[in-house]
Order: sequence, then C-alpha cells, then structure tokens
Amino acid sequence: MNAGQAATSPMPMPARASAGGSTAKTLNIGEVLDRLRLDYPDVTLSKIRYLEAEGLVVPARTTANYRKYSPDDVVRLRYVLGAQRERFLPLRVIKEELESLDRGEQPCERPGPRAVPPPPPRVLDMIAEAGETVRMSRRELLAATGVTDDQLVELEQYGLLAPRPGGSYFDGDALAVARTFAALSAFGIQARHLRSSRVAADREAGLIEQVAAPLRGQRDRLCGHAQDTVDELAGLLVRLHAALLRSRLRAGPSG
Repeated sequence: MNAGQAATSPMPMPARASAGGSTAKTLNIGEVLDRLRLDYPDVTLSKIRYLEAEGLVVPARTTANYRKYSPDDVVRLRYVLGAQRERFLPLRVIKEELESLDRGEQPCERPGPRAVPPPPPRVLDMIAEAGETVRMSRRELLAATGVTDDQLVELEQYGLLAPRPGGSYFDGDALAVARTFAALSAFGIQARHLRSSRVAADREAGLIEQVAAPLRGQRDRLCGHAQDTVDELAGLLVRLHAALLRSRLRAGPSG
C-alpha cells in the first residue's frame, strides 16, 4: 500500500517466511532494499536487519551465513513498513498481526490516522544518506548548497556542522545540514538561531547512547543490533520532534 491510500485499504497478506524449499528466485539484502525503496524511500539496510532481529521476517541463510530473501519475505516486509507508515502501529502489534495471518486468521481491525505522503527523495538527499561515503571539499560544499563562505563559518562556529577529523573534507551529514540551512536562510533564519537545535541533538544523542551502550557490550551475540537500535531510536525521536512541533504551532502563540 502506498501513502496515498487510506489506512483501511486492504494490505497484501504476507505468507509465513520459509527457511528453504522454495524454487522461487531468492534475493540478497541489497536487492530487497532496492525493491522496497520504490515505495518506502526511507528504508535502510539497518532497518531491514532490525526487523529481522525483532522476528518480523526470517530469511533463509546460505552455508556461508548470507541472507536469502524469498518473494514472500519481501511481501512480509512491505506489510510491516506499510503498517508502520500508514497506521502508525508499533512493532509488537504488527508482529501479532503477522502471527494471526500465519495461523490463517484475520487480524483485528486497528484503524489508524492516514499518513501524509512523503515527498519524493531528491538526488542530494540520497547522496547524503551515504554519510561517510560523501567527501566534499569546502569549495564543493559551498557550490552544492548555495551557502556563502561567511554562513559556513557561522555554521561551524555554532557547532552545527564540521569537517571530518583532520579538516580535510565534509561528509554527507554536513551536506544535509548545509542544504537545510540554505533553505531556512531564505526565511531570514541565521546560524545563531539554531543553537537550540544543536543542543537538543546533543541531548538526544546522549539518550540514545545510554540505551545502546549495554548492547555494544554484547557484540558477539547481537552482531549489528546496537547500530540497528541507534537507527531506530533516531528515527523515532525525529518523528516525536515533528509531532511536538506541529502540536505547538497548532496551539498558537503563547500568551
């Protein structure tokens, strides 16, 4: 189901994931990501691995322990992502629905609010997602974002972005910050006005690290789970911030 459909529209019924025995072509995790991104441009490899760690999909494994996803696995992942985006259901509830479907039962109706369709991803947004793989000189960053050198200096001064250690290049995160600031600056917003955003980000990063720290000590047992948790929490906090901001604006100016 895409974001333009009502939340009560029928969703594809996912089949139980099979550990093997199917003659259908299997996919690796990168191929699955490519298919899912056609409808869910924000999905990441970490997100797919996180859903597996939570037991929502169970791909088969090769003798070398590589994941092999069946077409049924892809349908199952689409169901999960659709239930999150269209009905805002927590993973616990989605897992209960999947278990009902696996038993041949119809899950209880849980209508949710209709989601706003996300804007189509822009090319630079997709580049920025690569984060560390983006390497831009100062001149390239200025050219790609339209900010002035003075504005970039202020962004650095207020801790909103910084070159990678060593100061030789800027990464995808710096690109995303500079592009967003360029759009904000059209409304007269300056770097100094955004100090509270940096402080809030620092506090939320500290909160996420508190949750993820115990998982990092179990690296052998939970390979990659700490990073999956970090990604999931970051996404949830961004969603929370957006909801709080909308609520505050709808309440009108304070007296």
